[in-house]
Amino acid sequence: MDPATLIGVLLAFGALFAMIGIEGASPMAILLPAPMILVFGATLAVGIASTTLPDAIQGFKALPSAFLGKVMPPRKVIDQVVELAEVARRNGLLALEQEADKVTDPFLKRALQNIADGVDADDLRIMMEDEASTRERTGRAAAKFFNSLGGYSPTIGIIGTVVSLTHVLENLSNPDTLGHAIAAAFVATLWGVLSANFLWLPIGGRLGKLADLDSERMTILIEGIMALQAGSQPRLLGERLLALVPEYQQGKPDKSAKKAENPAEKAA
Repeated sequence: MDPATLIGVLLAFGALFAMIGIEGASPMAILLPAPMILVFGATLAVGIASTTLPDAIQGFKALPSAFLGKVMPPRKVIDQVVELAEVARRNGLLALEQEADKVTDPFLKRALQNIADGVDADDLRIMMEDEASTRERTGRAAAKFFNSLGGYSPTIGIIGTVVSLTHVLENLSNPDTLGHAIAAAFVATLWGVLSANFLWLPIGGRLGKLADLDSERMTILIEGIMALQAGSQPRLLGERLLALVPEYQQGKPDKSAKKAENPAEKAA
């Protein structure tokens, strides 16, 4: 689990309520049911209206991954591919069928099964790239949905303020309540801007980043699997795949992977 989004959102709301406390105001001044119902309810409604129902449902299904989702680090992916290359070099490509049973990632599992079944390299690459492209589009569709909510929310907040101010102007004969009514009217605008920048846009950005990381992971797997099928030497394969990863994302090598590499080198 990568808690970046959760930490960021909590810190943002913490800063908001800290400001309210420093200024001596009450948090209940902004926790008004009517504007919150309008902003959140109407934002979700027009967000759904702007896309297809399956895309909206997929967006809601992706919401937990914005807070809990984590993509396998590139170094771990590379170490996994190198270990598979060592198995293939020692025992042949057919041994990958047994390795596929141990793999939990469906993308990698299908690739290993296809290699064991003798699928042509060109056909295998096409299948893997098509699947990777489809998964990337799915992830970006979820990110786009929440980014659209971030676009609608401020405007809906303004609509709520206009509606409230209309009600205020109808009651100018009560000056004692005028200040409170005007302040309450602007709460809708506050929640519109706040929800866009504290929730919807960060969630959309997070899902987009997860889609990028997953795409990079599948690119490493595609290149690694193709080189594995071609009989690439495990150590050189690891160095080649590592060159695809930015230095700050490489992390430290897995010691267990190094130990697993020695028998293959001796066999070579």
